[in-house]
Amino acid sequence: MPHLPLLAAVAGLLSFAAHAQTARPMPAQPTAQSAPTKYTRTPTGFLMVLRQGDNVLQELEQLAVRENIPSASLTGLGFGHPTFGFWNAQTKTYAPKAFRDLELASLTGSIAWKDGKPALHLHGVGADKEFKPVGGHLLALEVGTGSVELTIVVHDQKLSRAEDPRNGATVLGVE
Repeated sequence: MPHLPLLAAVAGLLSFAAHAQTARPMPAQPTAQSAPTKYTRTPTGFLMVLRQGDNVLQELEQLAVRENIPSASLTGLGFGHPTFGFWNAQTKTYAPKAFRDLELASLTGSIAWKDGKPALHLHGVGADKEFKPVGGHLLALEVGTGSVELTIVVHDQKLSRAEDPRNGATVLGVE
């Protein structure tokens, strides 16, 4: 019976593995009545996958509040209906331009706080079906067909945005 200790060890490992799988809470599986999970934790923050019709900026703001994110950097890509803005320093406003059905080749930005609320700063570049690129400051973004995938890297320090008196722009402070 020289194999008996080996068999006992294997049986013990299998029992431990079975216990570890049942002892760990399993994520809820979406049902026909519930919405699919929109994000999951990663070692550096979160991975968020948004679906057709989702409001990207609203979902990011809700994530920042729900998960108490002090600040973050983010990148993304996908398909959507963005509204880009170009900053007018004289009027201190964005001149908006809405687009439909753009493939977002790049979305980048940050999450900070202003007046107790999440303050997003996002830029993007997208192309239409003729591969003509457009981009700028993202004022709004609705997910089109497919999805928008976002990688959110959380930072330890809580960062804030404040208006720069020299030009009226809201800027990130890193004090």
